Amino acid sequence: MDVTSSVVVLILITLVAGTVNGALGYGFSSITVPVALLFYTNRVLNPALVWVEVALNAYVLWVNRASVPHVWRRVVPMIVGLAPGVVLGTALVHRVQPAWLKLATFIVLLPLILLQAAGFRRPIRDERRVGLLFGGGLGVLYSVTTISGPPLAVMLSNQGFTKQDFRAGLGLVRLAESTFTAVAYYFAGMFSLESAGLLPYILPSLAVGIPLGVQIIRQVRPETFRRVCMSFDAWVVGYGISTLLRHLHVIETNAAFSVLAAVGLIDIWLLYRFFRHHTLEPVAAGPPPAALAQ
Repeated sequence: MDVTSSVVVLILITLVAGTVNGALGYGFSSITVPVALLFYTNRVLNPALVWVEVALNAYVLWVNRASVPHVWRRVVPMIVGLAPGVVLGTALVHRVQPAWLKLATFIVLLPLILLQAAGFRRPIRDERRVGLLFGGGLGVLYSVTTISGPPLAVMLSNQGFTKQDFRAGLGLVRLAESTFTAVAYYFAGMFSLESAGLLPYILPSLAVGIPLGVQIIRQVRPETFRRVCMSFDAWVVGYGISTLLRHLHVIETNAAFSVLAAVGLIDIWLLYRFFRHHTLEPVAAGPPPAALAQ
């Protein structure tokens, strides 16, 4: 494609990504990166997205600031673990192909996401120690790919964060990781005029998409919100695996998208089961539990 077509695609994909981010509190990079990498290299795209995400995550945190006192102690270990992970990941940008790291991450995440979507949760008791290790891995992943929403959402959902606490926790961790990564990129000399040139095409899409997403999510119940997050992650990860299998020449044909098709069918079945259960539940069992009304 020529430059004009690439810019149009960038504007459209960031509009969709901005809407999803406004609704869920994450998802901007998860949606933007797989498509935008078809037209831009990591060294051009990543620095532009990191600057955008510093502002974006600060906004998410500000909107959900009332829940920060409830969650900050629980996410501090993750934030502490982020710093060394970001340093390592920034060093790896020049040595390791990000596509292989994303593929490995997505393959590990997919069964976890589907288990979450099916309603299976096993909260981690030693949250601080696991959070520290998880933060380190998250820092590596984000600084290499600018993607961290799916694994972070799985972690917070598994630990039973309520709707507003979930978004506040996301905001805290993602603001920290994007800020740390921006600093690391600066010292690594990765910012350039070419990267900055993408910002005028991205920012207007966010200005429209984020408020739209915020309005949409206000109509969603907390448990439905959690399920929407997992469904979104399942489709993103399924799409990511399919495109990476082709990009890395593991599967040369469109058969690679059979992974996305399989994930889609499983998720549609899980969605049907979820909404059927929640439609019948008020009739069979009366009002929903108080926990869901928080």
